[in-house]
Formats: sequence, C-alpha cells, structure tokens
Amino acid sequence: METPVTSIPIPAILEIGNGTVFSLERILKQHGFVNAVFLFDDFTYQTYLEDILESISSTKITTVLLPPDLDIQDLIKTAFEMERFDVVIAMGGGTVIDYGKYIAFSRQSPFLSIPTSASNDGFASSNCSLVVNKKKTTVPARVPYGIIADLEIIQHVPDRFILAGIGDLMSNITALYDWEFEEKNGVTRVNHFAYMLSKKAVNSFIRTPMTDIKNQLFLKELISSLTLGGISTVISGNSSPISGSEHLISHALDKISMQPQMHGIQVGIATYIMANIQNHRAERMNKIFMRTGFFDYVKGLGLKKEEYRRAIEMAPRIKSNRYTFLHEESYRNSALQFLDEDDILHDIFN
Repeated sequence: METPVTSIPIPAILEIGNGTVFSLERILKQHGFVNAVFLFDDFTYQTYLEDILESISSTKITTVLLPPDLDIQDLIKTAFEMERFDVVIAMGGGTVIDYGKYIAFSRQSPFLSIPTSASNDGFASSNCSLVVNKKKTTVPARVPYGIIADLEIIQHVPDRFILAGIGDLMSNITALYDWEFEEKNGVTRVNHFAYMLSKKAVNSFIRTPMTDIKNQLFLKELISSLTLGGISTVISGNSSPISGSEHLISHALDKISMQPQMHGIQVGIATYIMANIQNHRAERMNKIFMRTGFFDYVKGLGLKKEEYRRAIEMAPRIKSNRYTFLHEESYRNSALQFLDEDDILHDIFN
C-alpha cells in the first residue's frame, strides 16, 4: 500500500529586512491582491497608517482599527460584516495579528502577518489566542500566506519584547525533550520532520552572536527561527514541537498570578527551570539568558516564587492530553526543590 505524501501549507511570502512594510505595493501586485482589509492596533494606526497608505496606489485598502478587548463572537461578527476582499493584512502586536488570522480563517482568505515585535512565534503559527466565554483560549486558524517583518521597526521596540521572543524560542529545547518523553511513555508519536525543523530553528539561533539584541543580524535570526517553529506546528498538527511543560507553567501563571508577565518572559523562566529538571542543555540555556540580558531583566520584575510553585503543581491539569515531565510527581518535586535551591532563581524571585 502506497504511503500518502503529507501536504502542508507554508507561507508563500517571507520578507525580513529594512523597510519591508513599505514594499507592500510590490508584494500585493506580485500576488494579485487588488482589494485588501488592513487591520491595525492603536500604536500602528497612529504611527504607520499614513505612510503605508501613501506607499500603496494599485490596491484598494480598507483600514480597520480594532480595540484590544474583542472576543471570538465579536470577531466573527466583524469578519462577516466586511465587504468582499482578496486578503487580510494585520500589523501590530500579538493581539491584532491573532484577530487578523482568525478573520482570514473565518472568511477563507489569505492572511499577511506584519509583526511589530518578535516577542513570540504567534505571527507565524497556525492557531491564535482569543477570548472564548471570557477565557483566553487557543483556537485553530491557518498559517499566514505571508510574513513581512520590518527590522527597522522591530529594532526600536523596548528590549522586553525581544527578550520575550528569546524566552519563547528557547522553549523549543525543553518542549522537544518533553515530546520525546511522551513518545517513550506511549502517549503520542513524534513527527520527526516537525521535530527536526523546531530543533534546527533554535540551534541556528543559538549560534548567533549575542552581544547586542538590537543588532539586525540577531533580530533576523530570531524572527527566522520563530517562523520555523511556527511552521513546525503546522507539520505536526499540534503545538508539541514548541510547547511542553514550560508552557504549561506559563498557562498556569496566567490563571493565578496577581500580575502576569508577557508570555515569552514567563515561558523563558519556566524553560530555565525545566532544562535543569530534564538535565538537558541547561548550561547552554544559562549562557544564552546571561548573554542576552534576559536574567538581568527578569530580576527587576518582582516575581513571586510562591506563584511559580503553584503553577508547577497546577501544570499537569492544564492539558490532560499531554504527558510531560511535570506529569510525573518525582519531576514536579524536583522542580519545586529547584525553586528553593537555585542561586539564579533566588535572585529572580521575591
């Protein structure tokens, strides 16, 4: 019996460079888009709308400024109130990118993703985080038709956005180890191509010079690696190549923390913890977080050790279909002990 060849969608457009956001005229024309809906958040609407519209003449652009507190019903209503369009474009942070991704998914339209920071891999992934019944929930969408990253814009965001992206990307290491652990325990099967892509993404980033996180070579590598991580989830059909026990800790923190931090910041700290519990590439993790200034940044956030303790205990209940290291009591106990004994965490937590 002949084995079927897997067919997966991948972006047709990937442009990472200086001034790419002002090349939209060329990109839209090349791909035959003549009628576009362009979504902005408040910052990008105020800062870039006028210049972008001046750079586009051959495509009809309908601009939409979306508030940051829409739920999934609001988005569906918004999507079907719009007149016909060829493509949805969203420019801004993670929220408006998720809105655009879901509107395009609802209307079966191509989607162009223009992230203004590299704080996580959401700009390239095939799902989005939306409010459903008053709770943040991961819902399916589709991988973007195109990703356009303007390094001149991303270069000028506050450091914390870049550090969050580093934290999110480094979690590929612990997530992949969790994925192998799940397969050994008979819970799942690893998709080896998705595994390879996720691993190569983070390994390529690790080899990049770390002296300046605003350096354009560094940012290009970070964005490229986050993109590959996003594509790996399309291949696997789930988030396992880039999300394991460290993400479960972060999701638990979102529920219990008095002051939740950015996703990639929480994930980065949890990744450091889990790399030590897994006894897998912990020294490399330490070096990356030291060299990039990640540890220095999180030391000033006033994070609560007790919240991380509760999050580790809650982690197995976040996704009952997973079987990560934290689903075993011995590893949870090791993680709780590590919170008390590690010198770096001692400096991070209040």
